[in-house]
Formats: sequence, structure tokens, C-alpha cells
Amino acid sequence: MERIGFVGLGLMGHGMAKNLVEKGHPLTVIAHRKREAVEALVGRGASEAKSLEELAKASDVVVICVTGSPQVEEAVAGLKAHLASGALVIDASTADPTSTAKLHAELKAIGVTLVDAPLARTPNEAWEGKLDTMVGCDPETFARVKPIVSTYASNVVHVGPFGAGHTLKLVNNFVAQGYGALYSEALAVAIKSGIAPKTFDAWMRGTRMMNGYYDTFMRSAIDGETEAFRFTARNALKDCLYLESLENGLAMSNPLSNAVKNMFAHAVSQGRGDEYVPVIAELVAKANGVTIAKA
Repeated sequence: MERIGFVGLGLMGHGMAKNLVEKGHPLTVIAHRKREAVEALVGRGASEAKSLEELAKASDVVVICVTGSPQVEEAVAGLKAHLASGALVIDASTADPTSTAKLHAELKAIGVTLVDAPLARTPNEAWEGKLDTMVGCDPETFARVKPIVSTYASNVVHVGPFGAGHTLKLVNNFVAQGYGALYSEALAVAIKSGIAPKTFDAWMRGTRMMNGYYDTFMRSAIDGETEAFRFTARNALKDCLYLESLENGLAMSNPLSNAVKNMFAHAVSQGRGDEYVPVIAELVAKANGVTIAKA
């Protein structure tokens, strides 16, 4: 079993690391802001590194699961001088593909391979080992990566060469955040027209528009289950900005993604960025003079 280092023990990372160590990989972790996850993982058999240098030297493979490209770049800067030739770095973050390409070239020059393997689904699935991951790398590297990521992901798809994973993840998140924007405005229209939120929800749940995203979004927006949808509006805006950069590089017309981005930019500008994504339903309702009565 390859020795794994893990950087980023947040909502997703804690569950991922738990599965790695429980399924037999020697695991080394490092603390950032909170110690709870580190202490829990050490209790399951992981080792704690005091620095990125120590973590790199103890690892054949390093998994990075942080907020975005600036944090990935910072982690790689601290790791790369201490990684052995032949090591792998698996970036499970949602990142800017331009940054991914730069880091891939930097690491390749020292004999280290960067693989982009971002995630889909929620912290609950991370804990259960049932995430989805889209992997960007060559076929030979994928053969090495798949058994590792399969410890925490039940759906592992090789989507193309290096960079393809992060590109597809941005497209995936655009669809997801577009759902949130669409649901928010539709709910506001219904309420302003005199249709109760619960009536709107009951109808939608019986149609083919129902999906997992709708379920968790409305459980939070209408039923007040704030933990049902654990992804912040600030992170959603970050993903929208990465997508915008990608689209600009492709010289694309992007009216829909700009509209979606603006919903999350508004949430952040109102000081609500650290709340979960369904906060935008409340803000759209407020902008239209109505409120969502929580259960």
C-alpha cells in the first residue's frame, strides 16, 4: 500500500482521509486551522507531520483537498523540494485549469506527477467513501491513481489528459450552481404569486425536475435544514470566477454563467458569503419583497 500524505482536512478531506487510513494506507496528515480532524485521524492510526517538508518525505503520494488554486499553489510550494522523484500529487480541489497546467509542468521537471482529480457529491459521501471523482492524467498514471482514490470514491472516471478533471469540474459546478440560481428565482416567483413554498416544493418533488441537488437545496431553503447543503456561497462564487476565466480564454459568449455568478457575488457583497449556497434563495426572495417561511 502506498504511503499517503493528506493536506486539507476540511469538510470533504476529513472523510476522505478517514477512508484512506481505514482501508490500509499508511497516512500522514498535517494540521491547518483546526485540530479536531487531525486528532481523530491519529486515533485511527494516522501519523501527524509538523511541516509540509516532513509530510512530503513520509509520502509516496500526496492528496491535496483545499479551497482553490491559491491554496493548492501554496501547498505545492511547500512540498515540491522534498518530494521524491516518482511521487504523485493528487489535487482533489476545484481549481483553475491554468494554474493546474503551470503546477503540472513545475512538478514534471523534478520527476513528480500532478494529477487533477476533483470531487462531486457531499461531505456525507466523503465519510461513506462514496464520492464521485473525475481524473485528468495519462492512462498509465490512472492505473496507479485509481486504487487510491477508490478508497473514498465509488465512482471514479478517467475523463482525459492532465487538466481535463479540473476543466470538467468547473462545467459540473456551473450546472450545479445554475440549478441553485434557477430554483431561487422560481421559488420567488411562486411566493410572490401567492403559492406557498411548501406547495411549490410538493409539486416539484413529484415531477421529473426532482433530483438530488433540488432535494438538499430545498431542504435547506424551505425546511431550514442548514446542514443539508454544506457548500458556501463564497466557494460557489470562486468556482464561477474560475469558469469565467476559462470561458474568456476560449473567447466564449457566456450570458448564463455571468447571471449565475452575479447571484453569488451579491450574496458575498451582502456579507453572506460564508453561509451555504441556499442563502441565495432568501436573498432573491428579499429583493422581490417576499420571504420564505421556514418550517
